Amino acid sequence: MLSFAAYKQNELAESIDLSGAYVSGSDDIPLRAEISFKDGVIHCDKRAAGPAGLALLWEVEGSGTILLETVRLQERQKPYILQVELARGRLVRLLHKFEDWGLFNYEGTEEIVAQVHRSRDLLIEALKADMPGPAAEFGDKALGLAVAASESLCRFHANMFITRRKQTGGFPRRVFGCSVSLDPPTEQSRHCISKAFDFVTVPVTWRDVEPSEQTFNWKPLDEWVEMLSKHRIPMKGSPLLSFSDRNVPDWLYVWEHDFDTIRDLAFEHIRRSINRYGQYIQVWDVVSGIHADNCFTFNFEQLMELTRMAAALTKQIAPRALTVIDIVFPWGEYYARNQRTIPPLLYADMVLQSGITFDAFGLKMYFGPGVDGMYVRDMFQVSCLLDQFVKLSKPLHITAVQVPSANTPPGAGSSDLYRLAANGGIWHEPWSERVQSEWLSQFIEIALSKPFVETIAWHDLVDHPNQMMPQGGLLGSDMIPKVAYEQLLSTRARLLTGTPRTDRGIGF
Repeated sequence: MLSFAAYKQNELAESIDLSGAYVSGSDDIPLRAEISFKDGVIHCDKRAAGPAGLALLWEVEGSGTILLETVRLQERQKPYILQVELARGRLVRLLHKFEDWGLFNYEGTEEIVAQVHRSRDLLIEALKADMPGPAAEFGDKALGLAVAASESLCRFHANMFITRRKQTGGFPRRVFGCSVSLDPPTEQSRHCISKAFDFVTVPVTWRDVEPSEQTFNWKPLDEWVEMLSKHRIPMKGSPLLSFSDRNVPDWLYVWEHDFDTIRDLAFEHIRRSINRYGQYIQVWDVVSGIHADNCFTFNFEQLMELTRMAAALTKQIAPRALTVIDIVFPWGEYYARNQRTIPPLLYADMVLQSGITFDAFGLKMYFGPGVDGMYVRDMFQVSCLLDQFVKLSKPLHITAVQVPSANTPPGAGSSDLYRLAANGGIWHEPWSERVQSEWLSQFIEIALSKPFVETIAWHDLVDHPNQMMPQGGLLGSDMIPKVAYEQLLSTRARLLTGTPRTDRGIGF
């Protein structure tokens, strides 16, 4: 049994928030496990042998409430002390990144290194402590210093490499985008788009365009395509194929046990969409998240066949278009709950190994709601995750990113999933327009410091009643820009104005 004793104020904790908690094994792949809490101890009854770690929401002084991971540990009868193992987990990852990024003894990192040394010393004190309560207290202090040092390190690294990218003309011609809903476009929304963004992602959603079988509703999408085309604003279509509940039309469930029919219907949907909009849209998210959102419980071979079909058909109809395969929920927590899904990086690797022809990977990242894949992580974790995509040797597009501008109570979302969602964590402070703005600025710098990241698209331009993440837009429902919108303008000007730009990239 793998177990962790959690202490608060030198006493065993009376309660622990286990929402979002999961167990992970080698390569940080989530494992199936029953996680419970009793008498101050978290019990992890996992289904696989070997070392494993625990990830859970934990409050870190000065850094917020974030989903943190312990190191991988062997099973034993005596519980590990949770705070000590969380601190050890962060320090191990931090030291690995010092080495990966070549920042040991690098000028300018002296204060960060001093923080790491103080954190290490506190961890040693925790390991030497005779009583678990004081050990946990030392562990909490070590964890706070380690998390602060790791965020400082990733920002130092980002600043260094984004400066190099600016100097060498490493940015594509079009970098920043946003997604819009199918609410009618307005002159005000067009003005905000033209001022801040290089392209717009329009929702080519099967559920919306074919609400009933062979009954089509193209008008809302036509209005956006016409307006954007008239003003020469480049467009991206997303997603051509997704099996999330938000994208699949209700009538398709009649065929849920008939894979061949669903594949053929998907083929026709993709063909119709590209034939209708191919002359206006030059970039397509051909498949989005089918490794995680698998409402029909297709098996591995069927998911790969659908991926191959969607990519090949898009290239056949629009050979000059750029094709993107989207990865969602990139930490893969969903795999611990549903074994008929595929871990995100395994899916990406299998797409490459199978010889599917496509141009780039996409990545969707959402933080804030208490939903698997959306619990808050810090910037160090984001940076480490992005680094894993370099080995795939494909350009990476952040096809959607979003955090809220206010804490949202359960029940405010537009789907059953979000009606049940509690708060999914805090980044430094409770979500507000200012915190959303600061988060966006730091995320942009960290993402664009990676030379393989070519574009960043915010998920919702405007708040609207049916949005996936309530209050996640850059404009309020009254169309008044939030602080984050103004911050985007400032960050964009600072990073891109007057810098050389390459003609490679998103394909517009």
